[in-house]
Amino acid sequence: MNNSIFRQKMSHFLQAAYRWYLLTPERSLDEAYKAALQIKAIEDKHFNGNKISPDLAIYSSSVMDYFQSDLDKQLKTIKIRLKEFQVSRSVVAASIEKNREKLGLENIDSSLILQRLRYIDDIREKYTKSENYEETTQTNIPPQTIVQVESEILRDKRQKTSNRSLSNQKRGKTNTTGVLPRSIFNTISRLQIELDPNSEEDIVQNFRKSQRRTIISVRFILLLIIIPVLTHQLSKAFLIGPVVDKFGLLERLRGSEEEILFVNTEMQEEALFELQHFEEKITFEHLIRDAEPLLQEKLEAEMEAEAQKIARKYHKQSANAIKNVFADLLSVIALIIYLVLSKKEIAVIKDFFDNIVYGLSDSAKAFIIILFTDIFVGFHSPHGWEVILEGVSRHWGLPANHSFIFLFIATFPVILDTIFKYWIFRYLNRISPSAVATYHNMNE
Repeated sequence: MNNSIFRQKMSHFLQAAYRWYLLTPERSLDEAYKAALQIKAIEDKHFNGNKISPDLAIYSSSVMDYFQSDLDKQLKTIKIRLKEFQVSRSVVAASIEKNREKLGLENIDSSLILQRLRYIDDIREKYTKSENYEETTQTNIPPQTIVQVESEILRDKRQKTSNRSLSNQKRGKTNTTGVLPRSIFNTISRLQIELDPNSEEDIVQNFRKSQRRTIISVRFILLLIIIPVLTHQLSKAFLIGPVVDKFGLLERLRGSEEEILFVNTEMQEEALFELQHFEEKITFEHLIRDAEPLLQEKLEAEMEAEAQKIARKYHKQSANAIKNVFADLLSVIALIIYLVLSKKEIAVIKDFFDNIVYGLSDSAKAFIIILFTDIFVGFHSPHGWEVILEGVSRHWGLPANHSFIFLFIATFPVILDTIFKYWIFRYLNRISPSAVATYHNMNE
C-alpha cells in the first residue's frame, strides 16, 4: 500500500516537473515581456513616453541613478530571458508537439509570441545605441556650470589642434614653416567652435562625461583600498582567527604538540631582552629606595609572573602572524576578483589619470616626479625600504633576513631609477619636452 502511494506521488512529481520543463520557453518570454512593460511604464509615467534619459526630464542625479539602475536591471532580465527562450525553445521544440495534448497544455499562439517579441525588440532598440559606459548615466548640469567649463573645453580643443600641427612638423624639415602664422589658424578654429550652433551641446556632453568619469574613478580608488582592508579584517576576526585559536593551527604547522610561543628566534631574543630589562628594573628600584635586601624567592616569583605575561604576549603575536598570512592571501584574492570584474572602471580611471597628468603645469609635473623619485630611489630611500621590509617580515612572523634586505636595497631602487629615467627619456620627453626641461632645471 505504501509503495503504491509512493509511486503515485513520484508519478505526479515527475509529471509536474515535465510540465514545468515544457513551459520553459513560454515562461521565459513572459518574464522578458513583463520587464519590457516595466520599462514602458517608467517611460510613460516619468518621461512622457520617451526614452529614459536625463536629457528628457528634469531630475536630480540621485533620482536619475535610481531610474538608471532600474532600467539596467530590466534590460538585463530581458537579455537573459530571451536567451533562455531561444535555447529552451530549440531544446524542447520536438517534445512540445508530442506531449502537450497528453499533459493537457494549451496550444501555443504563435501570433501572440511574435507580437510580444516585436514589442520587446522595440523597447530594446531605444537603448542599444547607448550602451557606452559613460553615456548611460548622465546627470543634469546647471547653466552656470556650462559657462565655467566652456573655456576649458575650448582650450583642450586648441591644444589638440596644436599637438596635431606639432606632429605634422616632425614628419619632415619641409614642414617646419608655413605660409601664414599658426596663430591665425588657431584663431579661425576657435571662431568655428564658438559659431557652431552645436558647440554648447558638445560642451555639456563633454562635461557630463568628465563628471561621470571622476565619480567612477574616485569610487574605484576607494573600493580598491576598502575591499582588501575590509576582507583582511573580517576574515581575520570571523574566519581565520577562530580556526587558528580553536584548532591550534600554529602548533600543527610547526608539527609540535606543545604550545608554541615564538615563530622565530628574533621574537625569542626580544622576549629575553624584556625579561632581563624587567629584572634590572626591579633591582634598580629596590636599590634607590634604600630598602631591605631583596629576597631571592620574591625576585624569582616576580620574574616568573613577568615571564608568563611575556609568554602570553608573544604567543598572541605568533598566532597573529599566522592569521595575517591567510588574511592577506584572502585580501589579494578579493582584490584580483574585483580587478577582473572592473575592466570598464580600469579603462575609465586610466583616462581620468591621463587627463589629470595632461592638465598639470610643467613645473607641477617636474615637482611630482622629483618627489616620487627622491622618496623611492633617492639618497635617503634605503632607510625607508629597510623599515618597510622589516615591517613586512614582522607582519608575517618571518625573521628579518638582513642579508636579503641589504641585497634588495642595493638592487631594486637602482632598477626603479633606471625605469624612471627610461620613462622620462622615451615617453615624457615626447609628450611634454618642456616638462622634462623643467625637471632637469629643478633637479640641478
